[in-house]
Order: sequence, then C-alpha cells, then structure tokens
Amino acid sequence: MLSIGNDSHPLGRRDFLRVGGLGLGGLTLADLIRTKSNAASGSDLATGKSVIFLFMHGGPSQVETFDPKMDRPSEVRSATGEVSTTLPGITYGGTFPKLAKLAHRTSIVRSFRTGSGAHDIKPIVGKDSFGANLGSVYSRIVGTNRPEDGMPTNVALFPQAVDSTTMPRISQFGKFESTGVFGSLYSPFIPGSSGDAQQNLKLNLSLDRIDDRRSLLKGLDGVKSQLDTASQFGGLDAVREQAFSTILGGVADAFDLSKEDPATVARYDTAPLVRPDDISRHWNNYKRYVDNGKALGKLLLLARRMCEAGAGFVTVTTNFVWDMHADVNNATVEEGMRYMGVPFDHAVSAFLEDVEQRGLSDDILLVCCGEMGRTPKINARGGRDHWGNLSPLLLAGGGLSMGQVIGQSARDADEPLTTPIENQHLIATIMHTLFDVSELRIAQGVPPEIAKVAGEWEPIPGLV
Repeated sequence: MLSIGNDSHPLGRRDFLRVGGLGLGGLTLADLIRTKSNAASGSDLATGKSVIFLFMHGGPSQVETFDPKMDRPSEVRSATGEVSTTLPGITYGGTFPKLAKLAHRTSIVRSFRTGSGAHDIKPIVGKDSFGANLGSVYSRIVGTNRPEDGMPTNVALFPQAVDSTTMPRISQFGKFESTGVFGSLYSPFIPGSSGDAQQNLKLNLSLDRIDDRRSLLKGLDGVKSQLDTASQFGGLDAVREQAFSTILGGVADAFDLSKEDPATVARYDTAPLVRPDDISRHWNNYKRYVDNGKALGKLLLLARRMCEAGAGFVTVTTNFVWDMHADVNNATVEEGMRYMGVPFDHAVSAFLEDVEQRGLSDDILLVCCGEMGRTPKINARGGRDHWGNLSPLLLAGGGLSMGQVIGQSARDADEPLTTPIENQHLIATIMHTLFDVSELRIAQGVPPEIAKVAGEWEPIPGLV
C-alpha cells in the first residue's frame, strides 16, 4: 500500500510519503531515512551475530525439563523420568532424549529465576527491557531494516507465520511487539499477521499485483519534483528500489520455505509428533496443543532463515501452552510434556544439528525460557502451578561457552542453591552477544537506558 499525502491535500508540502505495507513496516520516508542513519552508526557497534529467543509461553517446569531431581519423593521428582546426557552425571527430563545427546552443545542454567510467578513475558518484554521487546532494543541501535536489502532486523514469529489455520497469538499476558520507551517505529516485523505489510509479503502474489506495486512505486518519481524539501530526501530512487526489492528480493526468499531443502524441512517438522486424535479433548487448551505441534519446528527453521538473511533478533513462541495446572484448561504435567516436551526436543535438536552443519553455531545464539517455572510439588490433580523462584533456561551457540551446567538448585527445585541468575544477567548476555558493549556504552546517540545495561549489567558467569 502506498499513500502519498492525505485526502484533503494529496501533495501538500508538509505531507509525508508513506511506503506502508511494502515490507518496511509502514515507515514514512522521514522515518526510513532516520533509521538508515541509525543503521549506519549502529552497524559499527554490532558483532554481526544473531539471537533467536524461543519463548516457552505459559511457564515450563524446571523439573521436567533440565533438573529432574529423581532422588526426591514422587510429588517432587520428574513425572516423565530422566534421560542421561552427554555431560557426565547430568540428566534431563524424560521427554528430551534428542537434546540429551546434544547437551555438549548447550549450557543449562539451574539457578535461573525470573522473580515472579505471574503470567507475563518478562524475560523478553518487561521492566528490565524498558517495556520493549529485546529485539526492539536491538533495532533501536542498528536500525529497523538493513539498508542494502530491506530485511527487517527484528522479527517475531508466531504459529500463523507458517500455518494460517492456527489460532491468533495470545496477547492478554503481554505484547511481544511492545516497543516501550523507544516508540512504535521499532516494533518487530510479524509475518502472518493481519497487517498490510505482512499481507503484501505473502509469497503468492499474482503478476498483476506485482506490476501494480511497481507502478505505485514509480509514482514516487513524479512526487519528487513537487516537494520543495526534496533535497533532504536524497537517495529517493534507492528507497523506491529498496521497497520493491523487499517484496521480490531477499526478504521474500527468506520467508519462503519452499526454497529450503525438503529433507531439512522434514527434519524440523513437528506436526507428526502430536496428532490431534492423541490429545485429550477435554482440556480447553486442546487447540493450542495441536497448534504447537503443527508449527514449532517450522518456526525454528524460519527463524534460522531469518538470521541467515540478516535479521539480528528473532522472537519465536507458540500459544501459551506450558501452563500445566491439570485443571479445566491445561493438561497434567505428564500428559502435557508429551504435547510440549516432545516437539520441543525434536525442534530444538533439529535446529542445533542444522546450524552446526551450516557452520552457524557461533553466529546464532539460541535462548529458551519462559516467564516462570512450576511449583516444586505436583498438585493433587497431577499438575504443577506457578512458581517464580526457579525457572529453566537453556542457551546454545553464539560463540559462548557450551557444554556446561551453570549454578545449582536446592534439593526440591524450589529456589537457587547457588547465586541466583536473573533477567538482567540474561539480557546482558544477549547484549554482549549482539554488540561490542565497551563501544556501545560510550557511543553517541545510544539511549541512556541501553548504555546503562552495557555499562552496569553483568552477563551470566562462565558464558561470555
């Protein structure tokens, strides 16, 4: 969609030119030029690495994931048993056999706590990220789009990005597209949503629609002569070409899984692992369990493609499915981990093997955690309730130190036994991965909030 001016004064001297819905997030030309300027300076601060934040929405159990506590009573220990890993003496929950074989490529933090048992999305959007998605913090420094090809630097992937039949994303517990103090310009690009930009990036554009977009963009040429401030919009032709290449060029290719090796797509596919007929339909979250199985693997594959195409931060999440209370809405821990743990194990292990084979392990940091953990004791119904004092956290790649377990939990997995690792440590680790923080904290134009993070917050000990 291209709008020039407004209804009453179509080409007024104070009007903005809007290249909205063309993969540029609805930016005005003024916005676009400003963000290109940000990118020119911010790119000098960036390491060139990417982060994929796989948010386990709903709150995964620390016990059934990476801290099984099998020597504890039945109401405490993992309801899914345990499996030995490639790290001596370390076990994972029983639904993670594939990840257990790749434990030497990951680091587990057993003393991580998010600090609250509330349903929100605080590790990725919260007070410690200034109310913004961490990807928006990133794009505030490097710019919202790569100037050379229009690739969004900050992307958020939900099930509808790969399967239009899945449910709309959950937003009542927090908005992944929040930009906090930085402004809406820096919101993540969300493929598969209902916005114009996403609609125009659909890969089934007919030739007549493509030609229409080309003719609309050509309209910018005629407008240049009518703007008495045209000199400040130097490079307008480049902007026009960038907008069109966003539709037909590298961005469209990055979103097109048909361009991927079919064997790789099949390797990531989690849909066969959670068949709808195998899920107890009496849980109100039945459809969410189905959607997770259908989408999770392909979302991680798409995230890898986004990073290869130049995105620096990719948020991945499914629809609020780790909330295993064993109540009218949610499955028991044992049953729920079949719906959640099995696809997670498959998708993450496929990702780790894939990036290793592609030589990308040091270039992409994968972060996996949720908003909280679960109660140390299984409730009378077979579920675990909210718990903010201890939460599971897995990291992989990014050039960090892998093959270790950081910190220890208390005997009953109710709190850290060693020094707690908290959200600020995780955010600092991500910032150290994405930026040269020694330069970031003194660079001109960096918001003071970000400079403070770079200068004062410490990354997770033993990783960086």
